[in-house]
Amino acid sequence: MDDNIFYAAFFLPSAAAVLIFAMRYLASILATIMQARVRLATDEAYRKIAAQAASAQAETAAALSSFGTALAGIQSQLAVVEKILKDVE
Repeated sequence: MDDNIFYAAFFLPSAAAVLIFAMRYLASILATIMQARVRLATDEAYRKIAAQAASAQAETAAALSSFGTALAGIQSQLAVVEKILKDVE
């Protein structure tokens, strides 16, 4: 009977220590996996924002180019009007 008590006194704390170690190990693995998932989601969000910024920049460049063309047309028309006004004087 004394041997059973000795084995129980030795086995139960050892089993508890192993169980605690296993739980902490699994928790650290799960935390690492969750951090990787969050990082992946964040990276995807940044990629989406970067793509939107690139398309907005392209649209802005196209609009600026069309404004430049319109401004050149207005300047040529203004030059014609100025010439007519100088001829009238």
